[in-house]
Amino acid sequence: MKKIIIAIDGYSSTGKSTVAKQLADYLGYIYVDTGAMYRAITLYAMQKGYISENHFDKKSLVNDLQNIQITFKLNSKTGKNEVYLNGKNVEKQIRTLEVSKFVSPIATISEVRKKLVEQQQELGKEKGIVMDGRDIGTVVFPNAELKIFMTASLETRAKRRYKELVDTGEKISYKDIVDNVKERDFIDTTREDSPLKKAKDAIEIDNSNLNREDQFYTILQLAQDRIAGRI
Repeated sequence: MKKIIIAIDGYSSTGKSTVAKQLADYLGYIYVDTGAMYRAITLYAMQKGYISENHFDKKSLVNDLQNIQITFKLNSKTGKNEVYLNGKNVEKQIRTLEVSKFVSPIATISEVRKKLVEQQQELGKEKGIVMDGRDIGTVVFPNAELKIFMTASLETRAKRRYKELVDTGEKISYKDIVDNVKERDFIDTTREDSPLKKAKDAIEIDNSNLNREDQFYTILQLAQDRIAGRI
């Protein structure tokens, strides 16, 4: 059966990773969480003291990129791919609000994007891949057979993110989440290098009022049509 590349872009907390994982599982494709790759570099920068509330040493981070290795390993107990930073499992650490605060500034650095885009393109050479992020359909795989652009209202996204973090035991305020989502939207859409934008041939899906099941089957149908050559 023909294999394709499925590129899913969109704003933060629109459920890109959730539907990307569902599609990969159903189709037997490889799923790559590019956001996790940027989060891992952000965590590294925080650990090294390159970035904090009042400090951002871009030069030192860029010079240190060669020492950062990001890999994905399958957790046999959960059946999920987890992120490893230089051989250490950091899956839980990279999902915190603290990391979320700094991930967008880190993602604006051209050298960081170049390093990760090269890795991502290498992963997609054989096709049969689902990748989500901010610039997958515009930069990483501009020739992807299926491009999805996901959006939802700010309130919807903030509520989803708040619930996600509370469920993991993190103590945060809803206002902090709203502020973080707003800030990430601004940085993601206004950065000079590979800003978040909808590819001309992407299909936009606003899931503000869609449940996960309806969203999955909507996108699955699009994928199956592309695989079969119907569209």
